[in-house]
Amino acid sequence: MTSPSRSALTLQQAAAQAPVLAWLSELAAESSARLVVILPVLPPALRPLVRPGAPDGDAWTLLVPHNSAAAKLRQLAPTLVSALTAAGHPVTAIRIKVMRTAL
Repeated sequence: MTSPSRSALTLQQAAAQAPVLAWLSELAAESSARLVVILPVLPPALRPLVRPGAPDGDAWTLLVPHNSAAAKLRQLAPTLVSALTAAGHPVTAIRIKVMRTAL
């Protein structure tokens, strides 16, 4: 039960008040901005499979569901890095991880 004197916070308000949430929110926004930059470079069939991971300094992780998608992304990595750098996202390395699904 909530107290009548307390009002509900939006996610943005909570993130602004908590340093860890604010940091995570910034990482998510940066990752989403990077994804927007690379989507046009990706083959159309690969676009819905790629999920952004967290930026880590000058590296960025992309998540895919299977090895064939990972192999194609590895081939495209230099092109993706160039597109990101040209758009103002200083990335020098892209990590590709295959997501493991629970059975």
